[in-house]
Amino acid sequence: MAEGLNVRITGRLRSYVEAQTGENGLYESVSEYVRALIRQDYERTEGEKWASLHQELLPGMQAKAEDFVEFSPDEIKAKGRQMKKSHAL
Repeated sequence: MAEGLNVRITGRLRSYVEAQTGENGLYESVSEYVRALIRQDYERTEGEKWASLHQELLPGMQAKAEDFVEFSPDEIKAKGRQMKKSHAL
């Protein structure tokens, strides 16, 4: 069974929510309206995360082949091990 949340809304906000629900509203109940708002907010937040990630990756996606540098993973690991040894002393 799902746990419930209680939210107290008064004044103009309550009137607004009541106008959005019931016979004349777009939603059958306040619960349905609140769930829809939460879903919209969740989707917006997730969309912002993807947009931010896309912005971070865009320079690499638009880079020309000659902008990339070849490297050897084994050389990088060897340098890391060497650095670790020199710092341990």
